[in-house]
Amino acid sequence: MLQIKLIQSLTGIALITIIGSIAISSNNSSYAHETHQNHENKAITASVWDKSTVNYNGSKKITVYNSPSCGCCKQWMAHMKKHGFEVTDIKTDDMETIKRKNNLPSELESCHTAIIDGYVMEGHIPADDIKRFLTQKSTNFKGLAVAGMPIGSPGMESDKIKQPFDVVAFNNNSKVTVFKIHKNY
Repeated sequence: MLQIKLIQSLTGIALITIIGSIAISSNNSSYAHETHQNHENKAITASVWDKSTVNYNGSKKITVYNSPSCGCCKQWMAHMKKHGFEVTDIKTDDMETIKRKNNLPSELESCHTAIIDGYVMEGHIPADDIKRFLTQKSTNFKGLAVAGMPIGSPGMESDKIKQPFDVVAFNNNSKVTVFKIHKNY
């Protein structure tokens, strides 16, 4: 039996979710929490994101701000721990303030915001991309972001669905540059 839902994404764009054996589709690269909650109870033991490909010897203490009701944030934090990060999990119902305080461009918003070594990491960024960025010690950029909640990204794994997504670097003036493209992972 198929079930069709119209839901609102974090970025305010309407999404249509078809739950069943057909597919999940969207008119942009983000998926709302409700879409992922259909999958969050499945134990994902192995992920394409588990294997570490980047050596990083700097600080691995990361503070993650997230909503108390978000399941995919927990899965992303588990991904970070698999890569050796020490995660401090801070639950808050005021994510808007955290995002504004860190000058995050609104078009890059996702469900969680993390701070590591003075940099802002927004959304479902693969740990290896964070390690690569931190190794570069960029003074030109404030952090990285994966806008929305693309299916297949770390913490958003869902069977064989792998939606292409970009990791972007951003600065305090909202300048955005593609850092890494993930389309065949």
